[in-house]
Amino acid sequence: SVTQGLFVLCASGDLVKVYSTRTEEWLHSLQGHTNQVTGIALNPANHLQVYSCSADGTVKLWDFIDGILIKVQLVQVHETVEMFLSFGLCVSACPECFQLVAVHPPKSAEQEVEAKEMSVVSSHISSNPSCTAFGRGGEYIAFARRLQLNVYFFRKQKTCSFSLKATDKKGAKNAFTCIACHPTDDCIATGHEDGKIRLWRNFIHKKEYTYSTQHWHHNAVNTLCFTPEGTHLLSGGIESVLVQWQYGAGNRKEFLPRLGGSILHISASSDGQLFCTSHSDNSKSLSLCIKSLGYILQQEYIYEAGLDQFEVVKAAFDIKGSWLATVEERGQKSSDLEFFLKLWAFDERTQSFVLNTTITAAHTDRIISMCFSSSEETTMLVTTAEDGQFKAWCQGADDQNFWSCDFVGSYHNLKPTNCSFSADSSLLAVSFQEVITIWSPETWEMLTTLCQPPGVIRDLCFGRLSCSKYLLGTTTRNLLCCWNLLTCALEWSSSVEVSKLQPDPLSENVAAFSYQSKHTDLFVFKPSEPRPLFTNKNVCSEKVHRAVFVPREEPLNNCDESSQWLNRSQLYFLTQNMDLLTFSTATEEDRMLSSSKQLVIDDSVAVTPFYLLLGKHRQQQQKLNTQSHPAADKPQQPQGSVTIKELLHTPAHVLPAASVLCSMFVNSLLISNTGVQQDPLREEMDSEKEEEDSEEEMEACDSQQELRVQGSVDEVTLKLSKAQERELKRVRKTDFSWMAGLIDSKP
Repeated sequence: SVTQGLFVLCASGDLVKVYSTRTEEWLHSLQGHTNQVTGIALNPANHLQVYSCSADGTVKLWDFIDGILIKVQLVQVHETVEMFLSFGLCVSACPECFQLVAVHPPKSAEQEVEAKEMSVVSSHISSNPSCTAFGRGGEYIAFARRLQLNVYFFRKQKTCSFSLKATDKKGAKNAFTCIACHPTDDCIATGHEDGKIRLWRNFIHKKEYTYSTQHWHHNAVNTLCFTPEGTHLLSGGIESVLVQWQYGAGNRKEFLPRLGGSILHISASSDGQLFCTSHSDNSKSLSLCIKSLGYILQQEYIYEAGLDQFEVVKAAFDIKGSWLATVEERGQKSSDLEFFLKLWAFDERTQSFVLNTTITAAHTDRIISMCFSSSEETTMLVTTAEDGQFKAWCQGADDQNFWSCDFVGSYHNLKPTNCSFSADSSLLAVSFQEVITIWSPETWEMLTTLCQPPGVIRDLCFGRLSCSKYLLGTTTRNLLCCWNLLTCALEWSSSVEVSKLQPDPLSENVAAFSYQSKHTDLFVFKPSEPRPLFTNKNVCSEKVHRAVFVPREEPLNNCDESSQWLNRSQLYFLTQNMDLLTFSTATEEDRMLSSSKQLVIDDSVAVTPFYLLLGKHRQQQQKLNTQSHPAADKPQQPQGSVTIKELLHTPAHVLPAASVLCSMFVNSLLISNTGVQQDPLREEMDSEKEEEDSEEEMEACDSQQELRVQGSVDEVTLKLSKAQERELKRVRKTDFSWMAGLIDSKP
C-alpha cells in the first residue's frame, strides 16, 4: 500500500513494515500481531492511520508514522484472511468455506474491544484476496469464484450473479483470477486464466449487462488496479511486465518491462504518481508513474509456458569483491542437465559486474559447492561436483585475464560435499562424504585426512586469527565437530543440529544456526572452547540457509558484554522464506530510530502556517538576519523550543486538551531575562528616561489644568517644576564623600 506518495506499507510475516518512498529506507515496523498479517488498509477518516488484520483473529489500528498502537479489535472468526476495513468488512476462513463477513465494532474508548456483532454477506468467496473489491465508494462489492462473478449492493441488499463457460469455441480459459472496480464509474475489471481482461458494465440490471475484452497477457492475469483518478487500469502477470491500459481508449496501452519476477500485487499512491509492485520471488520495486517510464530493477525476465528457464543456483564473491562466480542450471534430470560456470569482473566505471569467462564444461555433473581463496594476493576459485572431482580455477597470464582450470583432485571415487580455504589460503579442506582431506594449494599435495563420528559432512569452515589452527565441520548426524590441525585430532564435538556455520573475518567468533522444533536458535562461540559467547533462542521460525558477517567501517564503542561479538562486524542471515534478518546493538537501534523519526518530521510534514511559524521558516529568517547584521545585537528569541518540539512531535490523539496546552505554549513564547546581566548605570539611565517621559506627559497635563484654573484664581502659589524636582533628586543621590578626603588632606 502506497500512502500519499510518502510511505509504503508492506505486510511482512507478523509485522507491517513502513518505508520511505523518498529515500527507499526502512523506517520502522508495526509490531503487535502474533500471527501472519493478512491485510492492511488506510483509515478512511484519517490517512495517517492504518488498519491491519492478522490470522491471530485481531484487527489493529495504528499511527504508522510514530508506530503507536491505538486500538485492538478482537474478531471472533476462525481465521481472518483478508479485510476491507474502509467499510467494516473482512473475509474469514472456516475449515469448510470462505465467508464475507460484515463486522460492526462497538463504540468504546478502551484500547482493546471485542467485536461480537457480525453478519455474513456471502459464503461463496474465493480464497484469493485479489478476487474481491469494493466499487463506487462502497456502494457495492464485487467478488468472483471460479466461473461466477457476484455483485452485492449494500442499500438494496441484493446480489447479481454472472456466469461464464469454462471454455469457449476458441479454447479460452475463462476462470476468474482477479478483480478491480473503477473508483467513479460503474465498471468492473476482471482478469482471467487465459490472460484476458473483461470490463463489465450495466451489471446493475442483470439482463442488460455487457462486457468488452482486452488481451495482452499470454498467461493468467494475477492482479488489477485502477489509478485513483480512474484514467488508467494497471495489470500484471507472470511476464514481469506492468501494463498500463488507458481507460475508455480500447486497447491503447503502455508497458513497464523487466521488473524482475512475476507480479502478484499492484498498489497506487493517492496522487497517482507512484506505483508499488510485489513479486513472486519476495522482492518488491517502487516505480515512478508510467508516463516517465522509470524503473529500478534491470533484470531480464523472459517467460513462455512450458519453457525450461536457466536459473542461478549458486554464487560466491572473492574477498575483495572484485570477482563474482555464478552457476546457472537448466533441467531437472541428469540426462537433460545443462549448467554453466561464469566469472564476472567488477567494473569501477559502471559500478557493476561484467561477464569475463563462461565455462560450459566445468564438470560432467552438477556443481555442489564452490568458494574463493581468502588471500588478497592471489585469487583462486574451487568447485566441487557430483562427478567425484574438485577443480581449482585461476586467472590466465594473458592480458584478458580469462579463467582456466589449474588442478583436478579426487579421493577414492567418493563424492565431494564441501570445500573451504584457511584464513591465509595456505590450506584447502575438501570433504568427501564422511572424510575431510587437507590440501596445499601451492603444490596440490594432499597433506592429511581427518576422520570423525559417522555422518556426511554438511558444512566446513576454518577458524580465524588466534583460532586459525582449528577446523569446524557439521554432519548429517547432528554433530558439530572441531579438529586441531596441529595434532590432526578431534578437539571437541557437540550434539546439535547446525544448519549453517559462518565465521567472522575480523574476529575469532563463529555463528552457528541450529534448527529444531520448528524454530532456529543462534550460538556464537570461539573454536578454542565450545562454551557459547552469545545465545539467542528462537531467532526465527524457518531454517537459515545463508549468513554473512559484514565488516563495519569503524568498530562500535560502549557495547555491553552481550553485544561484544557485534562490535567489528554485523551479522545478516537469510531464511527459507527469503526473509533477510540482522542483529543490532541498542546503540544502533537508538540511532536508527532517531534518524527515522528525523526523516519523517523533516521530509513529510505538510507545510502549514503553524509549521512556517515555528519550523524552517524561522531558522532561515534568523540566518538571514545574522548575515545582514553580523555586528548588531541579536534579539533574544523565545525559549520554548522544548514545548514546541513536544507539540510538533507528539501524535495529536495522545495530546492533552487544548485548554491545558494553551498556557504552557504561551509562556514558552515569552522572552525571559533570566541570567542577563546589564550595567547598573545603564539600568538607572533607562529607568530615569522612562520616568522623564512619563513625567513630561504628566507635566503637560498639569500645565493645561493650571491654565484652566488661572482664570478663576487671583493669586497663583509658586512651586518647583518637575524638571527642578528631578534635578534636586539627582543632587541628593550624588555621592560627595570624596570631598571629605580632600578636606582631611589639607595641612
